[in-house]
Amino acid sequence: MAKKPVADMEEAEAEQAPSGLLERTLGVIELLAAHAHGLPLYEIAERLGIPRSATHRVLTSLVERGYVRQERHHGLYQLTAKIASLAFSFLSGSGITDLAQPVLDQLARETAELVRLALIDGRQLVWVAKSQGSPFGLRYDPDMGQSGRLSCSASGHAWLSCLPEEEALALVERQGYGSREEFGPKAPETPAALLKYLRQARKRGFSMVSQTYSPWMSATAAPVRSAQSGDVIGALVIAGPHIRLTEEKMLAFAPLLLGAARDLSLALGASPTLVSHQRRGPFFG
Repeated sequence: MAKKPVADMEEAEAEQAPSGLLERTLGVIELLAAHAHGLPLYEIAERLGIPRSATHRVLTSLVERGYVRQERHHGLYQLTAKIASLAFSFLSGSGITDLAQPVLDQLARETAELVRLALIDGRQLVWVAKSQGSPFGLRYDPDMGQSGRLSCSASGHAWLSCLPEEEALALVERQGYGSREEFGPKAPETPAALLKYLRQARKRGFSMVSQTYSPWMSATAAPVRSAQSGDVIGALVIAGPHIRLTEEKMLAFAPLLLGAARDLSLALGASPTLVSHQRRGPFFG
């Protein structure tokens, strides 16, 4: 049997892959966002199931517009800071970071740990602001603009615990469970294991995890609700090394965390962007 030309095989594989120009462009951006050190063209094409020629055209356009750069020596494609700049310009213009930062800074000073705010973006949580409270020693300081894995993050559990269990599990199934190899050794990998965490968080009013999102991190999170509707719009998190941020310490921080979450609900109610989105549903959604 004669073999099909490589070009024909690529096009056949692409039938199940992103087809429109916008869909392919967004796919490339999202993939590179998850690989900060960059990826070569062939791997981008393989991961997205797009022909290499089409992938090259998308990357060339993004490079020309300043959203992507290519390393000369290794040929890897990486996102530039332009995308992050757009996101932070939006957050600055919306007033969200200005309104939230004093609350985050206060909680970080009181706990001497990293404090983060994540807002619901459609079906995921995206980190939009942080404050580092630990002046020395071990520090956990992730990049902003990333979305957390719902199944194994404290923020994810805080949000999911406020939803009907079927809806919570559906969101996790859509995103995928975080494996213990990729995240932490205690990450829940089944619906039954996840529901145990969610029921505990629902009973307490806040979530607590240790070594689920990373091998050495603990975190506790409380849902942030809209002051107008009462719907959950995000999650406030205290995170730190598990040898320092023990279960006993997280429980001791609970009144501070819940108080700060209430303060954020009131503060963010003054953001015109959040108010307009709350009329239509979750933030960004």
